[in-house]
Amino acid sequence: MLPTLYVAVGACSLAQHIALEWIGKPYDAARVALGSKELLAINPAGAVPTPGEDDGWVLKQAGAIFDYLASKQPEAGLVGSDSRRAKAEAQSEAARRAEVDAEHKQAAKQFDILNRHLERREYILDGRRSVIDAYSFSMIRWAKKLLPGGLQEFRNVRALHDRLAADTAVQSVLTRVTAG
Repeated sequence: MLPTLYVAVGACSLAQHIALEWIGKPYDAARVALGSKELLAINPAGAVPTPGEDDGWVLKQAGAIFDYLASKQPEAGLVGSDSRRAKAEAQSEAARRAEVDAEHKQAAKQFDILNRHLERREYILDGRRSVIDAYSFSMIRWAKKLLPGGLQEFRNVRALHDRLAADTAVQSVLTRVTAG
């Protein structure tokens, strides 16, 4: 039985998938949907990347997965040189990536709260736009670009974004900002 990497389209499992290709050893890539029953049975967090070994052992954290793959196949040379500095830099970068992943998860939780709050509302405060909407618009634009999956899961947040993006004052500011 081959080691298996559980992957999802558009997810950060792409990085581990590339590393496995670079290693050049046989493996299976099993496509799963994030949060699906199949994935939850393997990883209770419902997230990828999740590599599994033939003995049933599963690893669930991106940085740890990179470290495991690189140390399991040192001949692939995926951690740079063998120097202490190279190893420290690799660990530092893995920690930074883990922080970014945690920030994305926290941001997604906040957008979920906002999405529920916007149910049957046009703006964040009842009845009309406010400075909170202006601030949220900039955060929503950021999230569209940087969150894995963008705002796909947040229908009401997307509607607020579109409503604000159609606002003539917002369009005027965006035009001035992008022109200069």
